[in-house]
Amino acid sequence: MEQQLSLRDRLTDFNASYARCIDNDNLEVWPELFAPECHYRVTSAANDRAGHPAGLMYATSRAMLEDRISALCHANVYERQSYRHMVGQPYVVRSDETEAECETPFIVVRIVQGDETFLYATGIYKDLFDLKADNLQLKQRVVVCDSSRFDTLLAVPL
Repeated sequence: MEQQLSLRDRLTDFNASYARCIDNDNLEVWPELFAPECHYRVTSAANDRAGHPAGLMYATSRAMLEDRISALCHANVYERQSYRHMVGQPYVVRSDETEAECETPFIVVRIVQGDETFLYATGIYKDLFDLKADNLQLKQRVVVCDSSRFDTLLAVPL
Protein backbone atom coordinates (compact mmCIF):
# COMPACT_ATOMS: atom_id res chain seq x y z
CA MET A 1 0.00 0.00 0.00
CA GLU A 2 1.34 3.42 -1.00
CA GLN A 3 1.75 5.83 1.87
CA GLN A 4 0.33 9.30 1.31
CA LEU A 5 2.89 12.06 1.78
CA SER A 6 2.15 14.74 4.34
CA LEU A 7 1.79 18.31 3.16
CA ARG A 8 5.17 19.19 4.70
CA ASP A 9 6.78 16.28 2.81
CA ARG A 10 5.19 17.43 -0.45
CA LEU A 11 6.42 21.00 0.14
CA THR A 12 9.92 19.75 0.98
CA ASP A 13 9.99 17.63 -2.20
CA PHE A 14 8.75 20.59 -4.24
CA ASN A 15 11.47 22.90 -2.90
CA ALA A 16 14.14 20.26 -3.56
CA SER A 17 12.93 19.99 -7.17
CA TYR A 18 12.81 23.79 -7.47
CA ALA A 19 16.42 24.16 -6.25
CA ARG A 20 17.64 21.25 -8.38
CA CYS A 21 16.11 22.81 -11.48
CA ILE A 22 18.08 26.04 -10.99
CA ASP A 23 21.28 24.45 -9.66
CA ASN A 24 21.45 21.97 -12.57
CA ASP A 25 20.91 24.80 -15.10
CA ASN A 26 17.62 23.28 -16.23
CA LEU A 27 15.96 26.70 -16.30
CA GLU A 28 13.53 25.90 -19.12
CA VAL A 29 11.66 23.63 -16.66
CA TRP A 30 11.55 26.25 -13.88
CA PRO A 31 8.38 28.10 -15.09
CA GLU A 32 6.45 24.80 -15.08
CA LEU A 33 6.62 24.86 -11.27
CA PHE A 34 4.25 27.84 -11.31
CA ALA A 35 0.52 28.04 -12.01
CA PRO A 36 -0.41 29.77 -15.30
CA GLU A 37 -1.59 32.82 -13.35
CA CYS A 38 1.03 33.41 -10.69
CA HIS A 39 3.12 36.02 -8.96
CA TYR A 40 6.93 35.88 -8.62
CA ARG A 41 8.93 38.64 -7.02
CA VAL A 42 12.42 39.08 -5.57
CA THR A 43 12.67 41.84 -2.97
CA SER A 44 14.53 42.83 0.19
CA ALA A 45 13.33 42.25 3.75
CA ALA A 46 13.16 46.01 4.32
CA ASN A 47 10.95 46.54 1.26
CA ASP A 48 8.78 43.57 2.23
CA ARG A 49 8.28 44.93 5.76
CA ALA A 50 7.40 48.35 4.33
CA GLY A 51 4.86 46.77 1.96
CA HIS A 52 6.57 48.00 -1.21
CA PRO A 53 5.18 45.92 -4.09
CA ALA A 54 8.07 46.43 -6.55
CA GLY A 55 10.82 43.89 -6.87
CA LEU A 56 14.13 43.30 -8.60
CA MET A 57 12.46 40.47 -10.48
CA TYR A 58 8.74 40.65 -11.04
CA ALA A 59 6.31 38.50 -13.00
CA THR A 60 2.55 37.99 -12.90
CA SER A 61 2.20 34.90 -15.08
CA ARG A 62 4.00 31.75 -16.13
CA ALA A 63 4.31 33.27 -19.63
CA MET A 64 6.32 36.18 -18.17
CA LEU A 65 8.59 33.68 -16.40
CA GLU A 66 9.07 31.76 -19.66
CA ASP A 67 10.00 35.00 -21.46
CA ARG A 68 12.53 35.83 -18.75
CA ILE A 69 14.17 32.40 -19.01
CA SER A 70 14.21 32.58 -22.81
CA ALA A 71 15.99 35.94 -22.68
CA LEU A 72 18.38 34.66 -20.02
CA CYS A 73 19.28 31.55 -22.03
CA HIS A 74 19.39 33.05 -25.51
CA ALA A 75 19.98 36.80 -25.35
CA ASN A 76 21.94 37.71 -22.22
CA VAL A 77 25.69 37.31 -22.02
CA TYR A 78 27.30 36.97 -18.59
CA GLU A 79 30.17 35.27 -16.83
CA ARG A 80 29.89 31.48 -16.58
CA GLN A 81 28.55 30.62 -13.14
CA SER A 82 26.55 28.05 -11.25
CA TYR A 83 24.47 28.07 -8.09
CA ARG A 84 23.82 25.87 -5.09
CA HIS A 85 20.65 26.26 -3.03
CA MET A 86 20.33 25.08 0.55
CA VAL A 87 16.64 25.12 1.43
CA GLY A 88 15.28 24.69 4.96
CA GLN A 89 12.12 23.03 6.15
CA PRO A 90 8.88 24.73 5.12
CA TYR A 91 6.75 26.23 7.88
CA VAL A 92 3.06 25.95 7.01
CA VAL A 93 1.39 29.23 7.98
CA ARG A 94 -2.07 28.01 6.95
CA SER A 95 -3.62 25.45 4.67
CA ASP A 96 -6.95 24.06 3.55
CA GLU A 97 -7.92 21.58 0.85
CA THR A 98 -7.22 24.04 -1.99
CA GLU A 99 -4.09 25.99 -1.03
CA ALA A 100 -1.24 26.29 1.44
CA GLU A 101 0.68 29.33 2.58
CA CYS A 102 4.18 28.64 3.84
CA GLU A 103 7.57 30.19 4.55
CA THR A 104 10.86 28.46 3.82
CA PRO A 105 14.37 29.78 4.56
CA PHE A 106 17.10 29.52 1.92
CA ILE A 107 20.78 30.17 1.28
CA VAL A 108 22.21 30.41 -2.24
CA VAL A 109 25.90 30.41 -3.12
CA ARG A 110 27.32 31.33 -6.52
CA ILE A 111 30.27 29.51 -8.04
CA VAL A 112 32.09 31.48 -10.72
CA GLN A 113 34.27 30.22 -13.55
CA GLY A 114 37.48 30.31 -11.49
CA ASP A 115 35.83 28.00 -8.93
CA GLU A 116 35.45 30.69 -6.28
CA THR A 117 32.34 30.34 -4.14
CA PHE A 118 30.50 33.40 -2.84
CA LEU A 119 27.52 33.79 -0.56
CA TYR A 120 24.96 35.05 -3.04
CA ALA A 121 21.70 35.44 -1.13
CA THR A 122 19.93 34.42 2.05
CA GLY A 123 16.31 34.90 2.94
CA ILE A 124 12.91 33.32 2.98
CA TYR A 125 10.45 32.13 0.37
CA LYS A 126 6.92 33.34 1.12
CA ASP A 127 4.75 31.00 -0.89
CA LEU A 128 1.17 30.30 -1.79
CA PHE A 129 0.69 26.82 -3.28
CA ASP A 130 -2.18 25.45 -5.32
CA LEU A 131 -3.05 22.07 -3.78
CA LYS A 132 -5.85 21.12 -6.19
CA ALA A 133 -3.68 19.47 -8.86
CA ASP A 134 -1.74 16.21 -8.50
CA ASN A 135 1.52 18.17 -8.50
CA LEU A 136 2.03 21.26 -6.37
CA GLN A 137 2.21 24.55 -8.24
CA LEU A 138 3.18 27.97 -6.98
CA LYS A 139 0.45 30.56 -7.15
CA GLN A 140 2.84 33.02 -5.55
CA ARG A 141 6.50 33.07 -4.53
CA VAL A 142 7.90 36.20 -2.96
CA VAL A 143 11.63 35.79 -2.47
CA VAL A 144 12.49 38.01 0.49
CA CYS A 145 16.25 38.50 0.69
CA ASP A 146 17.77 39.39 4.05
CA SER A 147 20.09 42.01 2.55
CA SER A 148 19.13 45.10 0.61
CA ARG A 149 22.37 44.80 -1.39
CA PHE A 150 22.06 42.63 -4.46
CA ASP A 151 24.68 41.17 -6.73
CA THR A 152 24.60 42.89 -10.11
CA LEU A 153 24.33 39.44 -11.70
CA LEU A 154 20.87 38.81 -10.28
CA ALA A 155 19.58 37.30 -13.50
CA VAL A 156 18.99 33.68 -12.56
CA PRO A 157 15.91 33.07 -10.41
CA LEU A 158 16.38 32.58 -6.72
